Amino acid sequence: MKASEVNKKWVELQGVLAEQFDMEMPDIKVVLFLIGVQELGKGPQKFSKREKEELMHIATCRLFSAMGFYELKGTDEEGWPHWELIKPIPNYTLLEQELIMKSLIIDYFQEAQVI
Repeated sequence: MKASEVNKKWVELQGVLAEQFDMEMPDIKVVLFLIGVQELGKGPQKFSKREKEELMHIATCRLFSAMGFYELKGTDEEGWPHWELIKPIPNYTLLEQELIMKSLIIDYFQEAQVI
């Protein structure tokens, strides 16, 4: 996908999520948190700051697994998924990182038929 197409779809996704969750247009961190909650599979609940960071990490691993960088190893006794880095992620520029992340998020929500 071209950068302009990714950015167009990103704005569309932000609008859908803002409406669905009755919030301002979410940034990448908020969207990662939402993906993390979805991947955890325990529904909405109160999370500590550390748990919120873990949820964003889960989302990042899940998204980058689509590119073959991470592999799900299983869940712990509390049901939290654990991922293993199976190949190093290249050193992308900040702009490339943002574009790749947005593209992976868009793919995730398209697979879930949200957009």
